[in-house]
Amino acid sequence: MATTANPQALAAQARRAYVEFLLQGVAQVGNAVVEGARLLANQTTDPETGIKRRNVAIDLPKASARWQNAMITALRGAGFALTAGGRTAAEANPPRSSGLSSGGDFSLVDDDTIEREILSSRLALAMMDKASWEFTDLRSRMSVLEQRDELEPQDVLRPHVLARFVLDAWRSAGLTLDAWRTLQPSLHEEFAHFVEEAYHETNRWLVNHGVRPEIDLRPFIRRSRSAAGGHAGSGNTPLGSGPGGGATLSAGLSRHTVGEETRLMTRAAGLARTSEHAEAVLGRLNRLIGRHVPEFSSSTVIQPQPSPGLKAAINEAQQSLHQRLAPSPGKEAGGPVSTPALLQELQVRKQALKQAATTPIERATIEIVALLFQSILTEERIPAAVRVWFARLQMPVLRVAISEPDFFATTDHPARKLIDRMGACVMGFDVTTRAVGDALEKEIKRVVQVVEAYPDTGRRVFQTVLTEFERFLEHYFKNENEATRKGVSLAQQVEQRETLAIQYTIELRKMLNEVPVQEGVREFLFHVWADVLAMTGVKSGPASEQTKVMKRAAADLIWSASAKVSREERAEVIRRLPPLLKTLREGMAQAGITLEKQDQHIQALNNSLAAAFTAKAATIPTERLNELMARLETLEELLPEAEDVQIDESMVLDLSGHESSELEVVGEGGSMPTPAMLTWARELQVGSWYKLDYRGRNEPVQLAWQGLRKQLTLFVTPAGRGVLFQQHRLAAFLQAGLLVPAQDEALTVRATRSALAKLDVDPSRLIH
Repeated sequence: MATTANPQALAAQARRAYVEFLLQGVAQVGNAVVEGARLLANQTTDPETGIKRRNVAIDLPKASARWQNAMITALRGAGFALTAGGRTAAEANPPRSSGLSSGGDFSLVDDDTIEREILSSRLALAMMDKASWEFTDLRSRMSVLEQRDELEPQDVLRPHVLARFVLDAWRSAGLTLDAWRTLQPSLHEEFAHFVEEAYHETNRWLVNHGVRPEIDLRPFIRRSRSAAGGHAGSGNTPLGSGPGGGATLSAGLSRHTVGEETRLMTRAAGLARTSEHAEAVLGRLNRLIGRHVPEFSSSTVIQPQPSPGLKAAINEAQQSLHQRLAPSPGKEAGGPVSTPALLQELQVRKQALKQAATTPIERATIEIVALLFQSILTEERIPAAVRVWFARLQMPVLRVAISEPDFFATTDHPARKLIDRMGACVMGFDVTTRAVGDALEKEIKRVVQVVEAYPDTGRRVFQTVLTEFERFLEHYFKNENEATRKGVSLAQQVEQRETLAIQYTIELRKMLNEVPVQEGVREFLFHVWADVLAMTGVKSGPASEQTKVMKRAAADLIWSASAKVSREERAEVIRRLPPLLKTLREGMAQAGITLEKQDQHIQALNNSLAAAFTAKAATIPTERLNELMARLETLEELLPEAEDVQIDESMVLDLSGHESSELEVVGEGGSMPTPAMLTWARELQVGSWYKLDYRGRNEPVQLAWQGLRKQLTLFVTPAGRGVLFQQHRLAAFLQAGLLVPAQDEALTVRATRSALAKLDVDPSRLIH
């Protein structure tokens, strides 16, 4: 159909059509979010999260009408502005202040505004993740009509405009940002589909009016610019976009220490695809299957077994696969079979399985599992030798998926977690060697063979081997991996020393709580000598003669600093002082204290001892001194449990003393982490790969070790250099985007998205 209308008028009509599509769907998407809240409240989780979810499930239905009405009001305002000849949301709904006054002076932005901007930007990114192709097509068609390269920053068609409407309406309805965060996966999923459909309908409207039925994307492929120059051609407009918008926001936030992290978070979609994203992907899969195989959703509440014919076909397929992948004489399994041949073999087996299936549920399950493994086996970052062992998991996983339908409904099914953990460990950055190490490859082989040997135990066997695999990783990085072994040993020494130092400090404080000891001596014992005792204990052993010498030095110091009123006592102090000071210097030197610092500590102690000579210090009874000596001798028996010791943020500066050529201790950088980032820092798993931006380097690192309660975390570069983080600093680096996961989503989540793409194109393959 030829275009007859004025191009500018047609562009305005397209924007009004887009707004009308949104208005028609507000009630549906709002109700879907309410239903999502209800379903979320029924899921099993920890008590604190469960309470939050239940509260939201109660509050949201009451406020839903107000929320929907507020969204409708905002959209209608945008529609009125379009009717009046405008094209931007700002003409009807002025954007919130980003910290720039009318006079051009920068000012602080309150935390609530910052949080709203972050949340709305995350929603906009979720929309773009789903609707990027539709938006690109729409932008191209609008460019033809309006003869300009780019949409305006506040154009009503941009996803962040709708995201702002949605979040502002949420707040105006009396709903909290905490409630939003609780429901964030559902909100992201529903509104991403919502805006994708609106873009699709607007594109169809334009095509029906003869506007560019075929899209040539080459004009929109541009070289990337520096961050300062913006991101021309990007469908995603970051927070504060527009002329000077990003700079305005960063300047306004700089005194809050969060401007940089806000910029990074909005451009990096919250830095990583989290478990919330995984749940959203699984939710979308289940909705798609439910539309085409209605029986599938009801099967999740029962525990079906495969039909006899299918069970026999699975056994036959597994045996055939074993023969196909069996090693040649003198060779390991995995070498002879190419990936195309492997995929062809699995495709043939899939057809045989489908023919043996007796129900639509079985056929759908076979198809989905086959698509998942097709994606996994074409993942180039998995070394070929390991890929074969992943292939041999397909039949055991199919058995589990048929008998335990929650495999498709939850991210914490042990079969999924096992595949994801093994994948995370082998999908590193070195795509040239693709070597994973003999020990790790042998463990993956053993795990798969154990699963194959127990075909009827389902979840239990997967959970068992998952636990064993986690134990193996701890042992592997500590003892068998050449690149990580040294770093792990150093990190364990750091933790042992710091834990002992805190334990000694706690016990020394108890011992001296009611003893009249000079304040200078007391501070020296707590802040210096406790660390010396810890270092000596780590190097020589708590019961060694060297450690006993350091303990006696502490007792001598306490005695020397008490009041000396007789000539004999003063003479005894003078006699003991030179060897005592020598021991104190030796201990401090062993603990890595510089000579300058040693001099300062000795001078402070001299002042305390001088006070004792002038009888200004209190007298410590002889029996009390004897008691202190006895307790010092058996100090290790009194120490609190290591698991109860918290290496908190105040220890970071002390940890810097462990810096060496083989171990870097991160003591600065990042930005103030939120509670969510601290939680994320505790969820990182051994074996996973990351990109670390630190000290002018941007390099791959692997998480090799975590200490007690994950207070310390060690990453190791391929060359073997260790980088040690305290938990709070680790969260700060995650928040600032200085530490980024190599995989933005788990292996099974990526495979599920790939399966969804194929099913979207041809859903009939589920039942045929």
